[in-house]
Amino acid sequence: MNEDHPLFAQDITYEGAQAQLEALDLSDGLPMVPPTLDRFDAMISGRGALDQSFGHLMPLMGDLTLEAVAYNCILAGCRPQELPVVLTAAESCADGSFNLLGVLSTTGTPTVAVCVHGPLVADLEMNTGSNVLGPGNRANACIGRAVSLIMRNVAGAKPGVADMATMGQPGKYTFCFAESAHSGFPSLPERRGFSSDESCVTVLGVSGTAEVLPISGGESPEAILQPIAAAMNSSIDVSSLTRKPERNEQIFLMPPEMANILAKAGWDLSRVQDYLFNARKPYAYDGENDPDGRPMAPAVEDIHPIVTGGVGVKMTHLPLWAGGSRTVTRAVRTF
Repeated sequence: MNEDHPLFAQDITYEGAQAQLEALDLSDGLPMVPPTLDRFDAMISGRGALDQSFGHLMPLMGDLTLEAVAYNCILAGCRPQELPVVLTAAESCADGSFNLLGVLSTTGTPTVAVCVHGPLVADLEMNTGSNVLGPGNRANACIGRAVSLIMRNVAGAKPGVADMATMGQPGKYTFCFAESAHSGFPSLPERRGFSSDESCVTVLGVSGTAEVLPISGGESPEAILQPIAAAMNSSIDVSSLTRKPERNEQIFLMPPEMANILAKAGWDLSRVQDYLFNARKPYAYDGENDPDGRPMAPAVEDIHPIVTGGVGVKMTHLPLWAGGSRTVTRAVRTF
């Protein structure tokens, strides 16, 4: 074992394990599962060489090895079957378009959010219903926390070292949710060329969440989408995006109730995307130039509605980091 990933005796006390992990600066501040040899063996069983590298993660170019992923999965409380999701998410962050260096080292608020799609959602018993972004489901919580710990302990994004966030956000502890299947809207991976029976992961450099309510309960597609457009406009105008040469993608989560109304009215994905793409209404000035009236996203297909959540009409806008970050979707690795 690498000295950065010490394994503890089976009989170590809970308090002793926490003290040692904190002394090694591996803690995110919450209690961690003691990394014993039995737990480590179960996590990596049949998955190859411990030193197998899956890339290097900025800011500090940490080596994303199987050992490092397994170790942080244990700390976060993951089950062995969740390791491939965590690994795929962490590996996706190394894609240049994601801009991990910027996401992790900015003084802004972004964090790595993980969205899981496909059959693994049911296999892992992930939450796609009520309180989908909140607590209560161990797979959602532990997968997100493991990815966050990897960003800290492998990538090196520790506060005051490489993570220079002025405020940060609670999503830096864990931010993981799953997409629901809906007949009216293809999943995000399907839009990107994956088949519906493939399990995939998408990573998003998310700056926060914003609750969005439809007008009058969402009796029409316009009543649903106008407030989402307002949220997107506001996010552009209050961030630095008006000064950037390119827009961000736009992501919003809508519960099945809202997706059903859109589908019943004959609004498919392309119509929703087109409506929002052309809904830019700038109000901010930079003091010299005209308001930034460019479309809402770089391209129409960069508007991403994702169906998830429980009963109700409230939606969520997920603004991406204004410094520039593209979402990345990959099929979950198999061993």
